[in-house]
Amino acid sequence: MPDQDFRDEVRTWLAEHLRGDFAKLRGRGGPGREHEAFDERLAWERELATGGWNCVGWPVEHGGRGATLEQQVVFHEEYALSDAPAKVGHFGQELLGPTLIAFGTPEQQRRFLPPIVAAEELWCQGYSEPGAGSDLAAVSTSARLDGDEWVVTGQKVWTSLAQHADWCFVVARTEPGSKRHKGLSYLLVPMRQSGVDVRPIVQLTGTAEFNEVFFDGARTARDLAVGEPGDGWRVAMGTLAFERGVATLGQQVGFRRELTALTELARSAGALDDPVLAERVDRAWLGLEVMRAHAIRTLGDTGPGTASVAKLVWANWHRTLGELAMAIRGAAGMLAPGGLDDWQRLYLFTRADTIYGGSNEIQRNIIAERVLGLPREARP
Repeated sequence: MPDQDFRDEVRTWLAEHLRGDFAKLRGRGGPGREHEAFDERLAWERELATGGWNCVGWPVEHGGRGATLEQQVVFHEEYALSDAPAKVGHFGQELLGPTLIAFGTPEQQRRFLPPIVAAEELWCQGYSEPGAGSDLAAVSTSARLDGDEWVVTGQKVWTSLAQHADWCFVVARTEPGSKRHKGLSYLLVPMRQSGVDVRPIVQLTGTAEFNEVFFDGARTARDLAVGEPGDGWRVAMGTLAFERGVATLGQQVGFRRELTALTELARSAGALDDPVLAERVDRAWLGLEVMRAHAIRTLGDTGPGTASVAKLVWANWHRTLGELAMAIRGAAGMLAPGGLDDWQRLYLFTRADTIYGGSNEIQRNIIAERVLGLPREARP
């Protein structure tokens, strides 16, 4: 199917289905706003499933459409342009699903892929820990075999949407005494059991989409290790490669919408008469164009450093946009008598953009050491 025909099909379907109660969901959700209309957005995702619009890039035999890379870009762009709500099944559809297709057993694929496509089971990501944030190889959460089950003990943190998840893909140390990248396994752990305790982390915005997750003797089946036990680092890195996929182009459409709205605010407030603020708005527009050009140029490139460059580009740009919003609002931006407005929420939440998903410092180390071949930074 030519890409224009595919674009027309996506656009038409979204226009026909984002009506009635679903029309109220336009623009809802997303980073810093995941608390908005969660159940309704889940219902929308199940509506998408009826039209075959979840997991469009997955192979047909696994429930997807087998869309080309170009068609996947088209879908994510049209989805964002339609102002459709942010998806609640991101971790299953964009991360765990592709990981199972690449590394999972046929039994794991048959068990878990159909409920992800149908938006019947939700997932969260059990990577970061209090002592192992951007440095994933330092994880200390452990798992030991007890007959036909893994018993998981430890703590994960900054676990997005764990309070809603049915399952978690967990990186755990399964070889006692192992260090760093060795002896890790990638386990699929059910969340709704007595050995799992989810505690929300209240953010600057007053909401809590991140959580602490405590595993205290949580159990999962022995055959729910993805890849071989002890080979979890390779599988985990595969997941991270999928995390920087074509969905980021849809993210940029959202960024463009924010910039357009902020430019209109600046114009109506007379802020563009200030040459310094006008230049900052111009630089924001230019930065977004650079971001898109880089994303298209590196699409499908999973080489070392590619994901790190992309993360640095978008995270710094978005944080700067939040700062620009406050500069345009002026003194009024410091007052919130009726609660935070959209610009205040953007400013506060984007302070985290350069931390979560791998901090700026870690991303720069990856580029320096793995791409440029510079000496390793001194480590304790």
